[in-house]
Amino acid sequence: MARLVAFLGSINVGGNRIKMVDLVAALTGAGFRDVSTVAASGNVILTDERDPAMLEIQLESTVQQAFGFKSCAMVRTRDQIRAAIDTNPFHGTGPEHGSDKMVHSIFLSQQPDAVAVEALIEEHAAKGSERLALGDRVLFLDYVHGVGVSDLSNKVLERRLRCRGTARNMTSLKRILAKMEETA
Repeated sequence: MARLVAFLGSINVGGNRIKMVDLVAALTGAGFRDVSTVAASGNVILTDERDPAMLEIQLESTVQQAFGFKSCAMVRTRDQIRAAIDTNPFHGTGPEHGSDKMVHSIFLSQQPDAVAVEALIEEHAAKGSERLALGDRVLFLDYVHGVGVSDLSNKVLERRLRCRGTARNMTSLKRILAKMEETA
């Protein structure tokens, strides 16, 4: 049985308020096993052997049925979380790296077209100070001055890349990875 993390989008933002105890209860009631959460933003750790793409559909359906709104779910393994931290070119030490709160990994529903990503990077280079890079079904983004002042909202990124995504900063990813490793 694999320990996985499901990143649920739209949880506890924009009026979609859910208590994590209620989320755990809904997912457990829907048949998910060993469910726990990290922080109050839709980070769910669970045990499962099913295909991650199928899990994503089932998680999205469960959230919609239980709480009445659409969420996206991105399921990843512990190794994929570690890679999202280790291969993020904007994370690390030194003056060329951003702070853990500003550097994000945006988990994507599919690998976006490389031409679309390059066009986004080129276009945005003249508009803002944020830095972007593409990984394996993940977009790395250093918001530099903060998410709230950036033009690169989730809606903009989804429209430009033609895939869904949900972001987590390095602080959150490190906490999630630590919890996955202690429950392994």
